[in-house]
Amino acid sequence: MKAKVIITLKPGLLDAQGKTIKGALESLGFRGVGEVRMGKYIEIELANGRAAATKRLIEQMCQKLLANPVVEQYRIELD
Repeated sequence: MKAKVIITLKPGLLDAQGKTIKGALESLGFRGVGEVRMGKYIEIELANGRAAATKRLIEQMCQKLLANPVVEQYRIELD
């Protein structure tokens, strides 16, 4: 089973990378760019075929290593 993990900063937190990207896009002539938020995308393939068990395992991975729960939120999608 494959899991997709999308990690982003929590709403309301300053996204310095997003602001830098926005500025760079504008300096390249791209007009009308609104807020830009930067995040992480991770794909993990697991041998376990049960969705509930896989989701619990990915949750543990996010809490222990993949995401910083103080400033980041994450979403898990299973294929």
